[in-house]
Amino acid sequence: MAIKRFKRLRQSLEGLFPERHLYIRSGGEMRGYVFSTNKQLLAATVVGCAALWMGVCTAAMMVNALAVSSTDQQVIKQRAYYERLNADRQARLNSAVAQLSATNGSLDELAASVEKRHSALAMLVSDFKGVPGAADALKTDSPRLLAASPVQRIQATRMDQERLIDNAETFAKSRAERLRLAMRMAGLDAGNYTGRGASLGGPLIEAKDPRALAAVLDVDEEFATRIHRAATDMSDMRSLNAAAQKLPFFRPTSNPAMSSSYGVRFDPFTRRPAFHSGLDFPGAFHTPIMSTAPGVVSFTGVRSGYGSTIEIDHGGGFKTRYAHLQAISVRVGERVAIGQRVGAMGSTGRSTGPHLHYEVWANGRAQNPNRFLKAGEYVQQAN
Repeated sequence: MAIKRFKRLRQSLEGLFPERHLYIRSGGEMRGYVFSTNKQLLAATVVGCAALWMGVCTAAMMVNALAVSSTDQQVIKQRAYYERLNADRQARLNSAVAQLSATNGSLDELAASVEKRHSALAMLVSDFKGVPGAADALKTDSPRLLAASPVQRIQATRMDQERLIDNAETFAKSRAERLRLAMRMAGLDAGNYTGRGASLGGPLIEAKDPRALAAVLDVDEEFATRIHRAATDMSDMRSLNAAAQKLPFFRPTSNPAMSSSYGVRFDPFTRRPAFHSGLDFPGAFHTPIMSTAPGVVSFTGVRSGYGSTIEIDHGGGFKTRYAHLQAISVRVGERVAIGQRVGAMGSTGRSTGPHLHYEVWANGRAQNPNRFLKAGEYVQQAN
């Protein structure tokens, strides 16, 4: 059968590339050349390979050219954005300098404007107190102008205020974005934890319109808009930070190693695949076990398969479980803080050796605790 197919193929090729004769007459002599089917096939193969190679090279060059073009466009867009940003800041500073240069007897007015801005900034900066990293981010380094004229000192102060509000905006927004990313890493919707719209404290909390805020603070509308923007970002940051402090982002043991992860694994007793609803942390007997978030102890005692167990309710539908304990240091109803020791590692219940079995539950469903631990590490890096 294969021989017949081979013969048919050869016949088809011979029909496509029949034997050809080429005669060349030169100097009264006639020369003849014979192009057999095999020679024609070889020549066609060489030409086909060359064409394929040229096509591949051309396509690669086109793809590379398009990729470079896309990258260049991205660089141009980014450069234009930063140029606009710098131009905007420079325009604000130039405007301030122009106002200060026109000192036609209005030095008192300029000083009053600076004082009003300082009061507004004082309200904003007071909201940053206690936030990790805020003191360094909002530090001002304007030079002392003891020998300068009053106008120069006011000018330096205004520029210092511009830098401070810029730093406040950048700090609040970047930290809020970092906390949002940590929430997403834990599989949570950050929008459920932000208090959008709340700005400064006291009577300013309802001043959502920049024009109304400008009237309340008695400053220009542009400066009030920036105060409002920074305060809104600050409000979101505080809401997310407060939520992060209540979520189980802390590690239950000081040992970073894990002996079993969340998900399907081979059961150590049956040697068959089984779902593992938590993380296992190995260690020695009596290794301290800590609460991973503040909350109220909702259960202490023995659970089937878990041995000596502690359960802590953290509010908002979150609960953590600590199993196979050797000792329990808390009682039901006791309020615990983040990082507080609640028990000691052991090997009670369905266990093959000393370790902690740790679970995280949200609204009655087991979650992957590793996502919360990674989110906690990311939050710690932001501090």
